[in-house]
Amino acid sequence: MSNAYFKVREPENEPILSYAPGSSEKAELKAKLKELKEKEMEIPLIIGGKEIFTGNTSECIIPHDKKHVLAKYHMAGKEEVEMAIEASLEAKEKWEKMPWQHRVSVFLKAAELLAGPWRSTLNAATMLSQSKTAFQAEIDAACELIDFFRFNAYYLTELYGQQPASTANDWNRVEYRPLEGFVFAVTPFNFTSIAGNLPTAPAMAGNVAVWKPASTSVYSGYFVMKLLQEAGLPDGVINFIPGRGSEVGNIVMDNENLAGIHFTGSTAVFKSMWKTVGDNIHKYKYYPRIVGETGGKDFVFAHESSDVDALAIALLRGAFEFQGQKCSAASRAYIPESIWLELQSKLVEEVSTIKMGDAEDFTNFMGAVIDQSSFEKIKSYIDFAHESEDSEIISGGKYDDSKGYFIEPTIIVAKEPRFKSMEEEIFGPVLTIYVYNDDELDKALDLCNTTSPYGLTGAIFAQDRNAIVYMQEKLTHTAGNFYINDKPTGAVVGQQPFGGGRASGTNDKAGSSLNLLRWMNPRTIKENFNPPKGYRYPFMEEK
Repeated sequence: MSNAYFKVREPENEPILSYAPGSSEKAELKAKLKELKEKEMEIPLIIGGKEIFTGNTSECIIPHDKKHVLAKYHMAGKEEVEMAIEASLEAKEKWEKMPWQHRVSVFLKAAELLAGPWRSTLNAATMLSQSKTAFQAEIDAACELIDFFRFNAYYLTELYGQQPASTANDWNRVEYRPLEGFVFAVTPFNFTSIAGNLPTAPAMAGNVAVWKPASTSVYSGYFVMKLLQEAGLPDGVINFIPGRGSEVGNIVMDNENLAGIHFTGSTAVFKSMWKTVGDNIHKYKYYPRIVGETGGKDFVFAHESSDVDALAIALLRGAFEFQGQKCSAASRAYIPESIWLELQSKLVEEVSTIKMGDAEDFTNFMGAVIDQSSFEKIKSYIDFAHESEDSEIISGGKYDDSKGYFIEPTIIVAKEPRFKSMEEEIFGPVLTIYVYNDDELDKALDLCNTTSPYGLTGAIFAQDRNAIVYMQEKLTHTAGNFYINDKPTGAVVGQQPFGGGRASGTNDKAGSSLNLLRWMNPRTIKENFNPPKGYRYPFMEEK
């Protein structure tokens, strides 16, 4: 019997382990990398807690060693997708009626397991299947996912505690029901933490989910699913169904019980899904909640008063960490002419020292891009810049897919402010810089504001406080996550709730109570202690 107000401890962000030479965590991670590489797994669907082997398989490979197969994974077809929906709906009644503290306990336990015995497994799986360095895997697959579990649990209790005013006669209260139906979670390849958060945030609020991971991150996603099972997640609450996006999505979005979509991926796919929901709106039992974080063409805008050393490192890390495969990655920069030569020298010198290669070699700063399709897309932009008279490549510009999908960190200087690589999302290690005249600051700010359809992240650099205030105001709608004298990447749960507007998504701020509220359907309850016994009001006593 639950007859007390339960509190979830206010969390702190999970400390980032260093993986320094001689550290125990480095030795453990190296051993786990070796263990995972030595066995080829077979990854099933997980529906209603049961492993399903469809026989329709594809491969999980290592992007920096593309001939190495980590696993074969089974893909869902129509029958399995319908099974997953049915399993979710069967699990729903018990799960949503489970006392909230018991729901939350599953994810708090998952956080502790991930902080301890599961840490090296999730990190190693992410390094191998997504070609992340040890540091990039640590801040993603370990720390950020742990933070999502802990902070979401805390935010949930904060929301539950928000109650309306009452009077002596009326007791008013609000209960935060889950949505009816099921939530469709569609997750990207680039962050294991996002893959874990998209199905679990709705589930924490009492919802059930059908989870389709990106095909290039099924490997790490499967370990997330196994972690949740070990933490005690009841069967059917989250169903893991890898498969082709169009095939799985069309079946799911045709179902009358679709209650919501939690999505991170491309803008084009999200728009297509939204349109499908609109076309199907007549058949749904509810208006589906649509929450999406999509693309970005993220900027760094520098003022003549910028600290050039800090600016150079922000551009390098912002553009090239994890091969630029972050929706927040610095992809375009606006640099005043007065500091350009100094910045160019420092930037080119620093980029020339970047080591790229096997993610298992801890001395490498970069790995490979995710797959052949991404490689070809990024390569096409570099080739275009090589051939154009309106651009110059001042660093990098080479690529090689003989062993893995490697692309050098590349810097393009555009002579025209609306050059192709200044406008279009590339999702790779390519930074395009436009040099503007110092006395045309307003014109350059207007270009930054209007060149891209996106509005995800952006950064400004200046030491002049008046300039900071002015630029921040001019760029109000350019970014949902805005940085001053810092790179536009690296949002931390609980510190910088993440999400953008314009073509970058619905800006429902993952890692905050704003996101959790989207998965709730509040009910207001008024209890009258002294209801009236007659219908007449005092004003009726006199004509």
